[in-house]
Amino acid sequence: MKLSCRAIVRPLLVAFALAGYAVVPGLAAAQDNFIVMASTTSTEQSGLFPHLLPAFTKASGIAVRVVAVGTGQALDIGRRGDADILFVHDQAAEEKFVAEGYGLARRAVMYNDFVLVGPASDPAGVKGQDIVAALAKLAASNAAFISRADKSGTHAAELRYWKSAGIDDPAAKATGRGIDYRACGCGMGAALNIASSTDAYVLADRGTWLAFKNRGNLKVLVEGDTRLFNQYGVIVVNPARFPHTKAALAQAFSDWVVSPEGQATIAAYKIGGEQLFFPNAERN
Repeated sequence: MKLSCRAIVRPLLVAFALAGYAVVPGLAAAQDNFIVMASTTSTEQSGLFPHLLPAFTKASGIAVRVVAVGTGQALDIGRRGDADILFVHDQAAEEKFVAEGYGLARRAVMYNDFVLVGPASDPAGVKGQDIVAALAKLAASNAAFISRADKSGTHAAELRYWKSAGIDDPAAKATGRGIDYRACGCGMGAALNIASSTDAYVLADRGTWLAFKNRGNLKVLVEGDTRLFNQYGVIVVNPARFPHTKAALAQAFSDWVVSPEGQATIAAYKIGGEQLFFPNAERN
């Protein structure tokens, strides 16, 4: 019997999710009472999901199996119909995904911010509250910068900031005088580990930074710029395009995460007394 690509890929994604992520309790309640969520690495590596998803399962009886990748990859998974719901953070790309008919309405869920971290000695002199000015200084220095270069929401934001600084291709600087730009093609935690071990600069979401333990000489150098705002959204994959998806269960998560209970659960997640994500759902 010839199997379709989707029939093969979706179970593999689920197996990957189970292998790489501790699935929330309650899975045994029903054989099919789960959803596959494609999400950004920051929601996992910050520790939010181990806090948030068990609360949803307790309230609904629905388990969540997570595939944690960059936002761009998560959207691609959604375009193939290999997830039931997306939880990501690149608003322009999310709106395009919905406009193209791959997802139902995008809903705002929560926000935090990006920070530029680097060696405490700050050899490029970037410290301050202006991310564009900081990157302009980095471009003129010979300091090392680690880019995720993985189509993630963080990578998309980084490229926007470079462009605002007048630099369309920061990687091109590596071939001449100026910044030592290193593309790792990796998740946020891995990028932070590389920056820590090499005393390099890196753009990070604050949630993953607060959860990161291997900081070495790194510290936050640029924060507070309104352009560093980092919005997260949730999108149910369109069942009209992908009838095999579990739209009703996915919608239950979407409704719960923007409900007062879901929003309070997000607000309650803290590390060292510091809140990592701030709920701002529009309950539409």
